[in-house]
Amino acid sequence: MTILNETTAVRAGIDCDGLHGAVTPPLYLSSNYAFADFNQPRKYDYSRSGNPTRDLLAEALAELEQAAGGVVTSTGMSAVLLVTQLLPNQARVVAPHDCYGGTFRLFTTLHEKGQLQVDFVDQSDAAAVHQALQDRTDLLWIETPSNPLLRVVDVHALCEKAGPEVLKVVDNTFLSPALQQPITLGADLVVHSTTKYINGHSDVVGGAVLAKTAELAEQLTWWANCIGITAAPFDSLLTLRGLRTLNVRMKQHLENTEQILAFLQLHPAVEKIHYPGLEDHPGHAIAARQQHHFGAMLSFELKGGTEAVKSLVNNLKYFTLAESLGGVESLICHPATMTHAAMAPQAQREAGIKDNLIRLSVGIEQVDDLLADLELGLSRSQIQTVQQAVIK
Repeated sequence: MTILNETTAVRAGIDCDGLHGAVTPPLYLSSNYAFADFNQPRKYDYSRSGNPTRDLLAEALAELEQAAGGVVTSTGMSAVLLVTQLLPNQARVVAPHDCYGGTFRLFTTLHEKGQLQVDFVDQSDAAAVHQALQDRTDLLWIETPSNPLLRVVDVHALCEKAGPEVLKVVDNTFLSPALQQPITLGADLVVHSTTKYINGHSDVVGGAVLAKTAELAEQLTWWANCIGITAAPFDSLLTLRGLRTLNVRMKQHLENTEQILAFLQLHPAVEKIHYPGLEDHPGHAIAARQQHHFGAMLSFELKGGTEAVKSLVNNLKYFTLAESLGGVESLICHPATMTHAAMAPQAQREAGIKDNLIRLSVGIEQVDDLLADLELGLSRSQIQTVQQAVIK
C-alpha cells in the first residue's frame, strides 16, 4: 500500500506562524480585519470572504489532490451546491444512478424546479454512458467507489469520453486524497465531505472543492463568498488537525478492513459482499489501477431480510448504528432507511439498494474486538431468522 503526499498531510499548517513561531497554526476567530489605511484593505477583510485558518486547510488539501486551489465549505452538501453554481441555467447533468443520497436529493430537486436537467445513469455500463453523453452535457458527476455498493468506474475513461467542454467532477469522499487523486485521472474538480476521513473524528461537519486550474479555483472562491457557504475558522482548525493524522489513521483502517473482510467471506450469515478488493468484484481491475488501496468501506447483504438486520444492529457493541463514515470509530448503516432514505423505493431498487444491505465503515479500534462484535451480531441475526421461519 502506497499513500501519497504523506509529508504534506502530516505537516499541514505546521510551523507557518511568522509572527510568534507557533508550531501548530494559530486560530483566527475574528469576523473582520482592519484596513491598513483608507481604501487599503489587507489580504483579509471579512471572514466569509477569507480566513487565514481556513486558507491553510484549503492549501493543504489542494496540494494533496494536486490541485491549483480550492475552497473549504461549511458541509459536504454545500460543496456539492457550490459546484452547481458554476453551471449555466438549465444545465444538463449526467450523474450515477447510485450516487450519495444527499446528492441525489439535491439534483432531483433542482431538476424538478427546472434549474437543471439531470440524467441518472449506471456509469459502469459503457453503452449507457455513451448514450447519455450524446446530448449536450454541462456536468459529468462521478462517484467511485459508489455509496453504498462500492461500484467502481474508470475515471480516466469517463473524463476522456466526456471531452474538454464538459465539467468533470469526482466525489472523492469514500477514499480521501490518500488513496485516490482524481485530478491526475482527468477530473476538473474534486469534491469532499471533509466530515469523513479528512477530519476523521466525527466532531466537525465540513466540505471542500478542489480545482484543476487557477481559473476554476477563482470561480469557486467568488461563488463561495457570494452565497456564504465557507467553513467556520474553528471547524477549519479541527479539520486541519485531523488531516495531519490522515495517513496513520488510514493505515489502521485498511489493516482492520482486510481482517474483517476475511471474516465476512467465511461467515454463513453473509449472502454477498461488495468490496472492490475482491478479485471477483466487477471493478477490481480498475480500482487496482486508479486507487492506491481498495479502501475501508464495504457493504454486504445479510441472509434473513429486515428482521435479521434489526437483530444484527441491536446486538452490536463496537459498531455504532449511525450515518456518516470515515471516523476513528466503526459504524454500521442500513442504507435503505438511513443514508439513501430520500430515494424512492423504485430508485433504490434500480440502484441495487436492498432491504438486507448493510454498510460498514471500519474504524481503527482493536480488530479482535470488532471481529467478536460482528460474530455475536451475525449469530444473533441468524437465530432471529430461524425463529421467524418457525413462526411462519
